[in-house]
Amino acid sequence: QVQLVESGGGLVQVGGSLRLSCTISGRSFRSYAMGWFRQGPGKERDFVAGVSVSGDNKYYADSVEGRCTISRDDAKNTVSLQMNSLKPEDTAVYYCGAIAVGGSYSYIALLPREYNYWGQGTPVTVSS
Repeated sequence: QVQLVESGGGLVQVGGSLRLSCTISGRSFRSYAMGWFRQGPGKERDFVAGVSVSGDNKYYADSVEGRCTISRDDAKNTVSLQMNSLKPEDTAVYYCGAIAVGGSYSYIALLPREYNYWGQGTPVTVSS
């Protein structure tokens, strides 16, 4: 059984920073490409950032490009999302997802339906 556990969310003022982390257990972390998504109240789950199995390929949503950095630490089975210059529109529940990609070491999945596993989410609130 694969489990993902997010942490690091919270309340932050506009312009502040947060670092979200997601730890995966149960299977080899190196088998999965990872992604961060967010979902606001009454909204769909949207892609934020993704990193490939190899770690060399990263992709960001336009809304966070230049403000967020995704990274993975295979030794710790962890993927992180550093978020800077936070805005009120960044307020959402942030979810970590894992997708088994087989031999596609550079693949990044952009759609929620592609992911095999999800964490429970960690809330982020940006106050003005």
